[in-house]
Amino acid sequence: MSNPDDLRYTAQHEWLRIEGDEVTIGITDYAAEQLGDVVFVELPEIGARVERGAVVAEVESTKSVGEVYAPAAGEVVARHDDVVDAPESINGDAFEAWLFRLRVDDPASLEGSGLLDRKQYLAQLGG
Repeated sequence: MSNPDDLRYTAQHEWLRIEGDEVTIGITDYAAEQLGDVVFVELPEIGARVERGAVVAEVESTKSVGEVYAPAAGEVVARHDDVVDAPESINGDAFEAWLFRLRVDDPASLEGSGLLDRKQYLAQLGG
């Protein structure tokens, strides 16, 4: 399993690329593998306000539905419509198939919020 070192991870198998007050969010390759063949993706609308911990997106496969949670309160500033049009791209490369970008109200709120670095995330997976 290949997880880029510059990302942060959640216990719910989401990856985050933090760039100042913007966070790009996707699901990990482990999550994509566990879901199986992804057939549908629902993303938030640009401009939507979200609260930390709220379900913001859904990734549906032939086996189940995975929920994607907001890591912080903020506003959705971009969405990756290519994954809506071709949801299977998540199975191809989960790290390229980002889902949405969030401008967080308080970037400092991400620190100490339980985010994992690559080594910690892999340890959580038992590998």
